[in-house]
Amino acid sequence: MNEPTLDPGLKAIVSERRQLIGLAYRLIGSLSEAEDVVQETYTRWYALSSTQREAIESPGAWLTTVASRICLDLLGSARARRERYVGEWLPEPLPGHVEWTTGRPPAVDPADRITLDESINMAFLVVLESLTPAERVAFVLHDVFRYAFAEVAEIVGRSPAACRQLASSARRRIRATRVAPAPVAKQADLVREFKKAWEAQDIQALIGLLDPDVKAASDGGGVVRAALHPFAGSEEVASYLMTLARWTSGLDLVERDVNGLPGLVLQQAGQTVAVFAFHVAGDRIQHIWGMRNPEKLRPWAGA
Repeated sequence: MNEPTLDPGLKAIVSERRQLIGLAYRLIGSLSEAEDVVQETYTRWYALSSTQREAIESPGAWLTTVASRICLDLLGSARARRERYVGEWLPEPLPGHVEWTTGRPPAVDPADRITLDESINMAFLVVLESLTPAERVAFVLHDVFRYAFAEVAEIVGRSPAACRQLASSARRRIRATRVAPAPVAKQADLVREFKKAWEAQDIQALIGLLDPDVKAASDGGGVVRAALHPFAGSEEVASYLMTLARWTSGLDLVERDVNGLPGLVLQQAGQTVAVFAFHVAGDRIQHIWGMRNPEKLRPWAGA
């Protein structure tokens, strides 16, 4: 039996879903919330009359505008929610090499253009958290998804000049904290050595792999045990890792891609209980993020 063929108009709408999720995830740092955003976007689309839908020249642009505005509203309320969050709030980690693509040609081509690959990395997502909601939306739409400022202005509800300023401010703040990562092969080697040293509870080997100013943070959300405050410095971070190694003795530590880069996953009886992402620069690990909040590990079921 032949599968039913989608109406061309409906097929075009459905085909936007993947990119909308990619955009929403980058804007709010949560896959579950991104999926909710896209669901709400489609709900609003189908709430239109057929006449209203037919009058929309570019359904894809309409969907992107609506999804971005929903994200902008969510980012405003998220700040208040995260002030009440127990411990550190970290973006939701994604399994595997994740890249949502866009067929849009570049509107402009700044030398420090953020690539789609880079924009999904944990280090980049953490830096985005320091931006204001308007800065984040303007920057991601323009510098990552290549929307012209005239289009960004329509979405954000500000003038193109104001959106240019927002993106410029965001770019300066990102540039100030941005450290070029090591090649992926080098990252994989260091994460593998880190895994061996951690499993062996070899504190000196760990210290040798960590940058002297390394920072580590964990996110348990008040649901599971996790450090409430970040650690800094190779000796302090290595000491914390030794404590963690004793707590997790008997669990499996496996190598996995986390947001497109080498990472580690802690498993108990095949179930993921923690995900670790790293930022490696030069020949040392500069940042470690440990995600333990079960709500943020749902994409890892069976991964």
